[in-house]
Amino acid sequence: MAKRIVVALGGNALGANLPEQMEAVKTTSKAIVDLIEEGNEVVVVHGNGPQVGMIANAMAELTRSNPQKYIPCPLSVCGAMSQGYIGYDLQNALREEMLDRNIDKGVATVLTQVEVAADDPAFADPVKPIGPWMSEAEAKELEADRGYQFIHDEKQGFRRVVASPKPVNIVELDTIKSLVESNHVVISCGGGGIPVTKVQGNHLKGAAAVIDKDFAAEKLAEQLDADALIILTAVEKVAIGFGTDHEQWLDTLTAADVKRLSEANEFGRGSMLPKVQAASTFAESKPGRTALITLLEKARDGLAGKTGTTFTGDAE
Repeated sequence: MAKRIVVALGGNALGANLPEQMEAVKTTSKAIVDLIEEGNEVVVVHGNGPQVGMIANAMAELTRSNPQKYIPCPLSVCGAMSQGYIGYDLQNALREEMLDRNIDKGVATVLTQVEVAADDPAFADPVKPIGPWMSEAEAKELEADRGYQFIHDEKQGFRRVVASPKPVNIVELDTIKSLVESNHVVISCGGGGIPVTKVQGNHLKGAAAVIDKDFAAEKLAEQLDADALIILTAVEKVAIGFGTDHEQWLDTLTAADVKRLSEANEFGRGSMLPKVQAASTFAESKPGRTALITLLEKARDGLAGKTGTTFTGDAE
């Protein structure tokens, strides 16, 4: 039976630089179109770690070249730039792959803002590194002029850190929904979306933050009333005891399993933990919803129940 699916792509699906990205999206598109070919409605969310870092570094170098002329580029703007050029490559590759298979669908990239709470505790404890390493003098100047916060490494110097708040609302949800319902494959919430907070009146202000793309994909899947959330990553299944003699690959996980294993520190904080938390949250959000974590190349087999780790709510 055809489903509405949100697919979250890991960094390995896009490559680390422009040439790699142009090649990677071809393979990625084949896996996504496998799902579309079976009649599913698909919305794609992607990461942007290397890409937004590259943009932030380039903008920082521009500022360094002439501080009187060029001011630092806001991180929200860097995120918007990355959504645009990743979307451009990905939608072209998806369009070509669908036409090669005689699938008549449009593809659209939606520049997506994602609302976060201004009082999210993450803003008081920024941990996400962004941009280039710099000298103490440069860091102190930016700290004084713009309120940036930094981490320090004895060998590399100072590097800016920003918050990673949880997504609250997908601002362009109605646009995404309309495109899906009019026979389009939609690329949205790139890099977790452009983080914005509500300020006076109806104004949305870009926030110096990075939203985890798996949490953004989960929020989008909920608000789109999707049937499934598929998180594609570098492993075929979720494991406990990963990399040890006691390594065990898991076929299924309930919300209770995720809670218990997370508390036991079985999942890496910067890698698998947000994925399993996002998958579990979606599966628990409404009866009948499922989530899957698997390899990019195994997406179709995973959806068919042949591989991957499937997440279900405790009541199911």
